Amino acid sequence: MEQKKSKGMHVVLWIAQVLLAGMFLMAGSMKTFTPIPELVKMGMTWAETMPFMPRFIGISEMLGGLGLVLPSLLRIQPKLTVAAAYSLLIVMIMAVVVHIVENDAAHSLMPLLLGGIALFIAWGRSKRVPILARD
Repeated sequence: MEQKKSKGMHVVLWIAQVLLAGMFLMAGSMKTFTPIPELVKMGMTWAETMPFMPRFIGISEMLGGLGLVLPSLLRIQPKLTVAAAYSLLIVMIMAVVVHIVENDAAHSLMPLLLGGIALFIAWGRSKRVPILARD
């Protein structure tokens, strides 16, 4: 019975990892490759005064998205998946704070949700169903 629960949790974690990685790869690509004036039109008004920030955040999100999947998939240093999940959690906490400071609390719900999924992955892959490194 316990093995069945672990297998189910393993599948749920993989689904969460792939979906969250996809979200961060898409969002990161947008922030990295979209021209700054377009980002400003999309509501990232702060990008006009700090044009390096969307690029930095975008590259960080893309690397985090890759980190959610590749180490576990390849079974090479799978603990890096946990590190990526915690790192993305920190990024999402900062995003929530920025939205609240800018009186835009309504837009803090998505980063809050994504941060919760990242926390779930970090917990699941570190405590519940860790993936072992290849021998």
